[in-house]
Amino acid sequence: MSPIETQDILSEDTTGASDSDSDSDSDSDSMKLVPVAESIRYRKRAQSAEKKIEVLTEQLVEANAQTAQMSEQLSGIQAEQKLVCKLAAAGTVDLETAVLIAKARMRDQNEADLDGVIEQLKKEKQYLFGGTPGTVTAKKTAGARERISNNQTIIEKAAKKAATTGSRVDLQEYLKLRRNYL
Repeated sequence: MSPIETQDILSEDTTGASDSDSDSDSDSDSMKLVPVAESIRYRKRAQSAEKKIEVLTEQLVEANAQTAQMSEQLSGIQAEQKLVCKLAAAGTVDLETAVLIAKARMRDQNEADLDGVIEQLKKEKQYLFGGTPGTVTAKKTAGARERISNNQTIIEKAAKKAATTGSRVDLQEYLKLRRNYL
């Protein structure tokens, strides 16, 4: 017999016995049996709850793994950012190359300090670092002409210079200016 059938028989026996015996009420109270349909419902609810627990524990394990991976990535990014800042402060000319070399050296050494790696890089690869680690100023580029607000004064100055020197070069410069502005 299956456990459900035995439970059904037991529940029928106790209900029939309680009807005939009124003085055995105290025994039936201590030994109440649940109807079969209700016990099946409880079992199904318990099984679905156990499945939900399994799914939720799997999700928790995945979330913990993702959290660990993200924290590892964050610490790597923070270390790289610190390295970039220190290399920029040291006056690195080619920052990408210096970062790659420094990262490779830090992988070789387990807990290498950034300052030591940068100093070693300065000694071995001097071409990666500029002369002074100060602020970089912009240099004047070729091809930019100084502008004077009044175009006539430029042409007049070139004409006076060509007239006083009598040089063909000065005359040519005057003619170029006149062609550009007129």
